[in-house]
Amino acid sequence: MDKLNITLKDGRSITIDKGTTLYEVIKSYKIQYNRPYLLGKFNGRIYELCHKIMEDGYFEPVDLKHKTSILAYSRSLKFVFIKAVHDLYPNARVTIEHSLSKGLFGEIYKETSLNEEDIKNIKRRMKKIIDDDIKINKVVISKDKAIEIFRNSNMDDKLRMLHHVNADKLTLYELGGIYDYFYGPMAFSTGALKIFDLMHYSPGFILTPPSEDNPDQLPAFKEHKKLARIFYEAEQWGKILDIADVGALNDKVASGEIVDMIRIVEALHEKKAAYIADMIHSRKDVKIVLIAGPSSSGKTTFTRRLAIQLKVNGMIPVPISLDDYFVDREKTPRDEEGEYDFESIYALDLKLFNKNLCDLLDGKEVVVPQFDFITGSRRWHEKPLKLPDNGVILIEGIHGLNEILTSSVPKENKFKIYISALTQLNLDNHNRIATTDVRIVRRIVRDYLSRGYNAEDTLKMWPSIRRGEEKNIFVFQEEADVMFNSSLIYELCVLKKYAESQLLKISQDSPVYYEAMRLKSFLHFFKDVDAELIPDNSILREFIGGSYFYKY
Repeated sequence: MDKLNITLKDGRSITIDKGTTLYEVIKSYKIQYNRPYLLGKFNGRIYELCHKIMEDGYFEPVDLKHKTSILAYSRSLKFVFIKAVHDLYPNARVTIEHSLSKGLFGEIYKETSLNEEDIKNIKRRMKKIIDDDIKINKVVISKDKAIEIFRNSNMDDKLRMLHHVNADKLTLYELGGIYDYFYGPMAFSTGALKIFDLMHYSPGFILTPPSEDNPDQLPAFKEHKKLARIFYEAEQWGKILDIADVGALNDKVASGEIVDMIRIVEALHEKKAAYIADMIHSRKDVKIVLIAGPSSSGKTTFTRRLAIQLKVNGMIPVPISLDDYFVDREKTPRDEEGEYDFESIYALDLKLFNKNLCDLLDGKEVVVPQFDFITGSRRWHEKPLKLPDNGVILIEGIHGLNEILTSSVPKENKFKIYISALTQLNLDNHNRIATTDVRIVRRIVRDYLSRGYNAEDTLKMWPSIRRGEEKNIFVFQEEADVMFNSSLIYELCVLKKYAESQLLKISQDSPVYYEAMRLKSFLHFFKDVDAELIPDNSILREFIGGSYFYKY
């Protein structure tokens, strides 16, 4: 048998048989690790541990601190969960629906309602499957064979998805006799998945894997009742549209029903904006509306659409930009690396901002600042601002939910809105599309079309953006009076062609190559929809251009 020369990360040079797997190298040469390895990097590329080595090269295992590896952990843990449910309740149907408190919320549909005892039984069964260290087999089969497997397992969601997949061969995974599809690499065996939690969360469950930030322990559970309600609303919207997954969406595209569906989706957005405007109008003391949300949520378009609905109620919206209240550049706080921290709430002149708000609420004329981003200093508007009797101040910015921002204004005078793109659409029952992925795709498209950034630039910036969101936005989301879900169930069908063209330009030696491949892996499931079908007041227009409200 042919021999290959391999260099390990610890400097050892070894000789192996051609066709040896990465897993066998780790085991045979006792590569030391403090936590399980799920993936390996060979000659600069990341592979599953079942990958067979066919050439000389350099090998190092991939730690759970790597995003690709922790995502593989989460996928593999879902498979163990699905297997455990199948073992205990063979006729049950599992759905993995959305993230909640660092975990995955889902439901189990069976003859009797899910309860605490069911969850305890499933958790025990999962631990047994993990302790038995069962291999997760990767199999490549024909599309016809995959359809037969899923039809025999009553997986209609998989059949809908496969109906629109143009491929002769498919990669499935097998665990203890059950087959499933997952987009992205998986663990070699179940024994690596010892850290997890499972809890009952009516009407379903929350499955929690470790996080990339701290893979050695589980994140603490935090109740997010308002967020859970908005996800439930998204689920109801999906039922109104008769779209449970990507396969059902693609059916609408293929049949031409997508045209009417787009109108219905936009009408749902408009109806919710009108409902929020009615809430504001009904609270007679409200004089300030604060709108906050993470990057690429569509805050600008939503704020403009809300302003129209407020006018319908006889109110006069008066916009104030937080960007004009930045302190002079040299007074900007710095982050841990010594760089200017423009996302810090203390990068704003809070004293002046609160004084201006209080003066406006007292009926005074106020000269508000105008920040010059080129010079990094403040100018002043020539025309003073005054709040009409039926006026309401609209403030859009990342700190809107933080009480520190408007500490001098009584709570009864404020109304807080949290906006985010909370995905209500999954690939199928077991493969969710993360909310952050929709926002990444939106951001890639907008950065390319309007700001001159390529996808690689955007993906490199994204971890820093996420850290800022965790620190300044997500911790305050439950403080909102109402939440608005800016996700559009059809939007990835439109964004796909723009995003894919940019993702394809990212080379294999880029640090964000695997992130780009991951995004491509789910985008290719969507059928294209012509951007010409999208109305000019849609939130989606903020990202693809042609918006009535948002000018590039």
